[in-house]
Amino acid sequence: MALSLGSQAPDFTLPSTSVKFLSLSKDLKGQAFILFFYPKDFTRGCTAEACEFRDQFGEFRNLEIPVFGISRDDIATHEKFKKAYQLPFELLSDESGKVCKAYDALIPLIKMPKRVTYLIDSSHKIAGVYEGLFENKSHVDAMLRKIRK
Repeated sequence: MALSLGSQAPDFTLPSTSVKFLSLSKDLKGQAFILFFYPKDFTRGCTAEACEFRDQFGEFRNLEIPVFGISRDDIATHEKFKKAYQLPFELLSDESGKVCKAYDALIPLIKMPKRVTYLIDSSHKIAGVYEGLFENKSHVDAMLRKIRK
């Protein structure tokens, strides 16, 4: 199960595709944002999900909600993925899987990230969550509906 609504989002610092490192507590202080966990760059479902976030990115930008994708891929792979699909948001690398585990976004036996998306409010509490491995495009719709409420 994903983290519960209202629970505190675990702090993290991870390598990012545009800045050296991104820290929740420092770089996102007082900022609401979307954090989506996905299994692997360049796979069909993950590409569809990332491209759906790309295609709806203007909506998130208009609502002043940054979007961040996290998988266990390294930064070099993330940079290729971001360039290949013209992704306008940051990808964060969690090679160790520690952040995925902290957000209950790790499949236990195979240690691969599962597909789960969080809306984190400005006080860094979980304000929305959508989980579903095969509903890759539904994550974006669910988050936009939650933000607009």
